[in-house]
Amino acid sequence: MIKEMLSRILTLSGKYKTRIKTAFLFSILEAILAKMPIVYAFVILSKFYDGTVKGMDCMYAGIAMILTVSLQMIFHHISDRLQSGAGYLLFADKRMELGEHLRKLPMGYFTEGNIGKISSVLATDMLFIEENIMMKLANIMTYLFSAIILILFMFYLSIPLGLIVLFITAAAYAAAVKMNHVSSQEAAIRQEQSEELTESVLSFIEGISVIKSYNLLGEKSKELSQSFRKSRDKNITFEERIAPWMMGLSTIYALGMAGVFGTSVWLYTNHSLSLPYLIGVLLFVFEMFNPLKALFQESASLSIMNSCLDRMDQILSEPQLPDTKNNNLPLANNAQGEVEFKDVSFSYGGKNVLKKVSFKLRKNTMTAIVGPSGSGKTTIASLLARFWDVKEGAIYYKGTDIRQLSMETLMSQISMVFQRVYLFEDTIYNNIRMGRQDATREEVYEAARKARCYDFITRLPNGFDTPVGEAGATLSGGEKQRISIARSILKDAPIIILDEATASVDSDNESYIQEAITELVKGKTLLVIAHRLHTIKNADQILLVENGQITERGTHEELLALGKVYADFINKLNKKSEWRLQ
Repeated sequence: MIKEMLSRILTLSGKYKTRIKTAFLFSILEAILAKMPIVYAFVILSKFYDGTVKGMDCMYAGIAMILTVSLQMIFHHISDRLQSGAGYLLFADKRMELGEHLRKLPMGYFTEGNIGKISSVLATDMLFIEENIMMKLANIMTYLFSAIILILFMFYLSIPLGLIVLFITAAAYAAAVKMNHVSSQEAAIRQEQSEELTESVLSFIEGISVIKSYNLLGEKSKELSQSFRKSRDKNITFEERIAPWMMGLSTIYALGMAGVFGTSVWLYTNHSLSLPYLIGVLLFVFEMFNPLKALFQESASLSIMNSCLDRMDQILSEPQLPDTKNNNLPLANNAQGEVEFKDVSFSYGGKNVLKKVSFKLRKNTMTAIVGPSGSGKTTIASLLARFWDVKEGAIYYKGTDIRQLSMETLMSQISMVFQRVYLFEDTIYNNIRMGRQDATREEVYEAARKARCYDFITRLPNGFDTPVGEAGATLSGGEKQRISIARSILKDAPIIILDEATASVDSDNESYIQEAITELVKGKTLLVIAHRLHTIKNADQILLVENGQITERGTHEELLALGKVYADFINKLNKKSEWRLQ
């Protein structure tokens, strides 16, 4: 376990490897110096016994003691600075690496119940490793070399005593190996429960409004409490499984000390060990196995850290969407259209979501996708933004397969307005400026005017510098939608994807949003997914999607003339004041 952990950390440390190795070196030197005072005491006592001690010997021993303690303090300080600094720097880089990796994962990873895992790894696992790993490893190096020094000193004093200490060390090691096996199993279970607890807390917080509105607070609170109890029980089980092994190790150490003490006295009475050497043994015997005991006591922490590293590596090993790093935009290809889906098929979770879907988006035209819930409408939009890669077929942008473009280049050409708008916990100004980081303040204001949100923003206490709270909690749904549109207007991408952007907005805000969308789509290629007829009836092309296939396509008038599914939807309009596609 110790060797594997050291190797794993050195492999993980990258550019900090030299710094960590240097810290280990100073830890070894500190361990050696920590035992030197006992050696000095042994030398002076031997001289006393021989009657050869002089005043200068005591003075030299005192000077050596002062130098040893001073050097030990210096080495400890250097080791601590190197290792703790390296630990925080290393995991600062690892968090950035994890963030960069998550950015390149397909969206499916985030919809498969992995949010709790990501949160747990970032907030619990990485924090635990960061705060403990370098200190623990430095301590382990100190304990390890202290144990080696003591064993060698025992052999120097007496070979039989050295053999006893070596035997006890071997017995303790064998027990520690078994303990490590148990602790590794329990540590993995413990961290998995931590992940489940995180998921439960996130689910409870995110759904608190629904929980309260349906008077489920008591029931859901019980479920959350149950998750806390399970976490508590797993932690207690972890300690209960480790405790017997720790008691067993303590028993081995006690027997070892008794054996060394008894053997040394027996050797002395048989004149096989001199009095100075007996005193030397007595100086060492009560802390003989302390380094070994401390070394193996760290095994539980090492098991948890190893499990944490496994969970971190599990996320980092998730396959990314391939990125070609090709930043060259393709030239216009009017023959093929701005965007073309060609025989696109896609499956998710073992289910075929899209089957042989083909269509073109002509430049500066509007294409509306309609169809029942679960038919594949949102999947089509997500594939264009390359949230996932197609399984079969290809999607082309100006004649070039989007998989041959870098993600940065592709996303620079697309703006998306989602049904569920997310605003970051920052000012309104910064949330809009996310559309284009180099935008001037006046450009941000102009985008807000076009999105019909300038007036309500300026009425806020701090105007554009007003914080919006987490996920934009201080704003209404319509206000958040318009800020999202302002962000897209500022980005000024040639392709716009509207994913059911007006499906859950109140009527007062809808007129403002429609005006904002009109500004957004001027001179753009538009792909819109909507429930309301007035957002799609003027589309240049309407695609009816059913069971992952396009079953009807054409303009509003053409599809009415077909007299099929789309026409049936329109007939329902005559019976309802408001028509929505389910």
